[in-house]
Amino acid sequence: MEFPGNEALERFNCGTRNSSYERERLRDSFMIEEKTDSGRKEFHLKIVEIWDLFPMKNLFLSESCKETQLHALNPHSWLQVERGKLSKSYLHSSSSIESLIKVPEPPIMPFFKPTDHVEVLAQIHEELESCPPFERSSLYLLQYQVFKGLGEVKLLRRSLRSAWLKATSVHEKLVFGAWLKYEKRGEEPISDLLSSCRRCKQEYRLIDIVSQLPVDQHLNSPEVVQVTGRHVSSTVFFQIGEEKIACDKQKIAALSAPFRAMLNGCFMESNQEVIDLSKNGISPESMRMISEFSRTGSLEGIPPCALLEILIFSNKFCSERLKDACDRKLASLVSSRQDAVDLMEYALEESSPLLAFSCLQVFIRELPECLNDDRVVKIFGNADQRKRTIMVGAASFSLYCLLSEVAMNEDPQSDITASFLEQLVESVVTSRQRQLAFHQLGCVRLLRKEYDKAEHFFEAAFSEGHIYSVAGLARLSSIKGYKLWSYDKLSSVISSYSPNGWMYQERSLYCEGDKRWEDLNKATVLDPTLNYPYMYRAASLMRKQNVQAALADINRILGFKLALECLELRFCFYLALENYQAAFCDVQAILTLSPEYRMLEGRVAASQLRTLVREHVENWTTADCWLQLYDRWSSVDDIGSLSVIYQMLESDASKSVLYFRQSLLLLRLNCPDAAMRSLQLARQHASSEHERLVYEGWILYDAGHYEEGLRKAEESINLNRSFEAFFLKAYALADSSLDPSCSSTVVSLLEDALKCPSDRLRKGQALNNLGSVYVDCGMLDLAADCYINALKIHHNRAHQGLARVHFLRNDRNAAYREMSKLIEKAQNNASAYEKRSEYCDRELTKADLEMVTKLDPLRVYPYRYRAAVLMDSHKEQEAIAELSRAIAFKADLHLLHLRAAFHEHIGDVSGALRDCRAALSVDPSHQEMLELHNRVNIQEP
Repeated sequence: MEFPGNEALERFNCGTRNSSYERERLRDSFMIEEKTDSGRKEFHLKIVEIWDLFPMKNLFLSESCKETQLHALNPHSWLQVERGKLSKSYLHSSSSIESLIKVPEPPIMPFFKPTDHVEVLAQIHEELESCPPFERSSLYLLQYQVFKGLGEVKLLRRSLRSAWLKATSVHEKLVFGAWLKYEKRGEEPISDLLSSCRRCKQEYRLIDIVSQLPVDQHLNSPEVVQVTGRHVSSTVFFQIGEEKIACDKQKIAALSAPFRAMLNGCFMESNQEVIDLSKNGISPESMRMISEFSRTGSLEGIPPCALLEILIFSNKFCSERLKDACDRKLASLVSSRQDAVDLMEYALEESSPLLAFSCLQVFIRELPECLNDDRVVKIFGNADQRKRTIMVGAASFSLYCLLSEVAMNEDPQSDITASFLEQLVESVVTSRQRQLAFHQLGCVRLLRKEYDKAEHFFEAAFSEGHIYSVAGLARLSSIKGYKLWSYDKLSSVISSYSPNGWMYQERSLYCEGDKRWEDLNKATVLDPTLNYPYMYRAASLMRKQNVQAALADINRILGFKLALECLELRFCFYLALENYQAAFCDVQAILTLSPEYRMLEGRVAASQLRTLVREHVENWTTADCWLQLYDRWSSVDDIGSLSVIYQMLESDASKSVLYFRQSLLLLRLNCPDAAMRSLQLARQHASSEHERLVYEGWILYDAGHYEEGLRKAEESINLNRSFEAFFLKAYALADSSLDPSCSSTVVSLLEDALKCPSDRLRKGQALNNLGSVYVDCGMLDLAADCYINALKIHHNRAHQGLARVHFLRNDRNAAYREMSKLIEKAQNNASAYEKRSEYCDRELTKADLEMVTKLDPLRVYPYRYRAAVLMDSHKEQEAIAELSRAIAFKADLHLLHLRAAFHEHIGDVSGALRDCRAALSVDPSHQEMLELHNRVNIQEP
């Protein structure tokens, strides 16, 4: 029996969904000692009164209490570790309680957010195909801004790299190289490791501006000047104070037009042998150096102070050749921030672009640290158009985009941020640049409570076509007491443009009751990635004492998006319910993701709250922790696993192993930056050379450098044959080799890993992966043995592999039952429902995929499947609408590819071409997409 929808999926060539060899980084078990279930310690949490620590009783008030004095709480008065500090009357204070659980209004993000990102991405790709080379980097910068607004970190970094690669000026190369370095801050160990592998990142290298811009040959070949006049002499003396400096009259005259006119024109000096230059700001020593330069063309051995004097003199006398030589020499001497600060003023005043470039390079390579230097900030903040041109050429907008982003990340309300954004506004050239600059400055002015200025810039951005800026206008109107205007303005936008989730979320702020809930529900339907609707609904439900519904709503988003503010809200819920163990779990997960995180609107460090809650949970021994970790991992409770590891790191001696396990969890939770931080900590705490090499190999592997990771694994194996080294080598080889025959080598490596000392869960992972390779090779009996053995040691993910084996043996019912077992055991089971959908009839498949979308709306396969089924039923418009539903909040290649094919099928050439171009913005090298684009492009009238 054919799986429903396969015909359409194959017809439109939308790519494969599953790979039997799971390369999703399934290193997801832990090194623990073998223990029996009988040795497990069972315990019950004590319900402890902690009124003297937290104002939590009757935490959730009715809506009528919501407007009480929310900021009256002084956290220092109740966050006392000592008991008996607070009175009961204070603890029941509505203001302190409501302040604790207040869900703040969603921030207006300082991003470029077009109402139809597909249209804009398509336009960018179309312009890239036909624009002059010097415009490409600016278009890639715009593409970066679109992906930033969508939260697509990998795509925005790729756009930045494209901007750097396509830059036609050395200034753009500098700015985008520094921007890439800033985006990847914290990844310096990767660069160091690549350097040790002789693979340096070029964008991190210093640019030698002197060699990049060769000397103008016209300047190198001075015109030979014939000096004429009465009593002509070949020597002229320049008197400076009491000293006379002899110079070759012809050579000096050749330095510039003013010297030529002075020495060979109608001026009285042309007939003088001694000319007084005392009032021209040049010292005798420097004049001798100028004389030497006129003869040799060299400024070697001249101290910087003299070079500056000569630079000013050359500018006064318009000697371009002398000025260029000074500019180059000074540029080569800039080596520190102090040098750059001292010399930038001269560079800008004397219009010395090479010197300015060298100073600029020092500054922006030290971002964000250099913004703590008032002298640097003053240079950037006070630059007018002329100075910006000297400093960064035509890349002024790109430079201030970078500076503004860094400043906003550091402190969006600072004077520095506002100053840089003002400069950004002055640097705009195109309408899209104006949209971004005006909107960002409006956001910052709003945060600074400069409401009139904020309104001006939001209005300007909105007038230029940035519809998202209406959110800023609505907030300002509400602040002024005109909520109805805000509601009507948002309603007008909703009716005039394709509705976005943020539109309904924003409008919900200006209505009450059922209308607010309707708007928030609509916002979630249109964009399920928005945090605020879940948080508001959950808090409201808790106020009504509907505990299970409140937890279900907040758990819904945490099931597919690990948002810190949602974890924080759930932490407060658990405290209110006196479930201190669960609250402790959440605060430890928060600290894993962000060690410096502050809770309760930034007033209290999360680490301090953890200290307080810890007094009310039972202490676990190391053995307890390992058993808890074992249970949580087996049940796919990733947040719980993170919490246990955090707790173990306080006392366990094997910190490197724990940090490594932490990195595996964070990768699975789609937190790559935090995962990389954990891997680096594992490397730092490695107890041996071979262990350190393994962690270095995983760092390189996770950064996409598979071959380098493979070499690290081999170096480690040469020192010590360990489980982890063989496991790393198997992964790296599988991903670095294009040879299908490498499967046998991968099998051998995994078998070697299993022979090494390890623990049950880690061996379960190796068995699971080995089974996947056997499936690839068609060895189903061996694969089944691997999966069964993995399940015996509670590696429950092996149910998925075993289901696959049943399916390939034509036992669909057994496959379905196997996946049902995983669904029952796993807390996070969206992927299990998706996989089970392959093994049932159409109606059950539909139900399973609807459940997938409910649990994790970011998984794209259910949308593609439903669309394909609709196309098979000749419901073309419904099929396109199903894909559009997900494309609205996710720039996904496969969704765009399939929708483009659907548009082509119904004869909508413009729609197909738009989707093709947008998809090629997501992946410019996708071969099938390129073929479809070329085919559709020919059809365009």
